[in-house]
Amino acid sequence: MLEKMIEMFSYPFMVRAILVGSLVSLCSALLGVSLVLKRYSMIGDGLSHVGFGALAIATAMNAAPLGVAIPIVILAAVLLLRISGNSKIKGDAAIALISTGALAIGVMVISMTTGMNTDVYNYMFGSILAMSGKDVELSMILSAAVLILYILFYHKIFAITFDETFARATGVRANLYNTLIAVLTAVTIVLGMRMMGALLISSLIIFPALTSMRICKTFKSVIINSAIVSVVCLFIGIAISYIWATPAGASVVIVNMGALFLYTIVGSVKNRSF
Repeated sequence: MLEKMIEMFSYPFMVRAILVGSLVSLCSALLGVSLVLKRYSMIGDGLSHVGFGALAIATAMNAAPLGVAIPIVILAAVLLLRISGNSKIKGDAAIALISTGALAIGVMVISMTTGMNTDVYNYMFGSILAMSGKDVELSMILSAAVLILYILFYHKIFAITFDETFARATGVRANLYNTLIAVLTAVTIVLGMRMMGALLISSLIIFPALTSMRICKTFKSVIINSAIVSVVCLFIGIAISYIWATPAGASVVIVNMGALFLYTIVGSVKNRSF
C-alpha cells in the first residue's frame, strides 16, 4: 500500500489533481457552511449544471473552457439571487429553473456539434486527466483569490449567515455579501467540475458542512473542521481512485459519505454521554 502511495506522487497528473482538488475542497468547505445554514445548499448543484452548459458552448466554439465557463456561471449566480430575492419565484424553484434550462442547452449544443463523446462524460462525472497545466495555474490563482476574499470578509459573512435581518439593521450591506458568496461559489464550482464532474461537485459543498455539524457547535469550529474533513476525504478518495482504478469523483463522494456516517455515530454517542 505504501509503495502505491509513493508511486502515485511520481505522476505529474496525480500531483496536479491532489493540489487543485485540495484547494477546491477547501474553498467548497468554507462556502458550504454558509450555504447549508442559509438553506441554500442546492445552489452548488444548480450552478454545476450551468457550468456544464457553459463548457458545452466552449467546446463547440473551440474556446478555453474555464475562460468561458467562469463568467457565465458567475452571471448565473448573480441572476439566481436576483430572481429569488425580487420575485415570487422562491430559491429552490429558481435553482431548478436555471439549472435544468442550462443543462438542456448544454446537451443540445453538444448533440449538434461534437456529439456525446468522452469529453462529455468527463464533464458530467469528472476526470483526473482532464486538467492541463494551464488549468492548474488558473485554478490555483482563483482558489487563492476565493480564500483571501473569504478570510477578509469572514465577519460579514458570519453576520448574514446567522441573522441577515439583524445584519441589515446594523448597516451591513447584506445584498453585497450575498452576491460575494454566490460569486465565490460559482468560481469554486467551475474549478471543481473538471475533476468531480457536474453531477458530483455539489457534494464538496454539502457533505463537509453537514458532517462537521454532527459534532461541532460553533461557527468557527464547524468552518475549521469542514476544511479538514473536506481535504482529508479528497486525498483519501483520490488515493482509492488510483489504487483500485475507480472514478475519482465518485470515490471522493463515497469517502465523504463514510465521514458523515462516522461523525453521526460519534455525535450521537457524545450527546448521550451528556
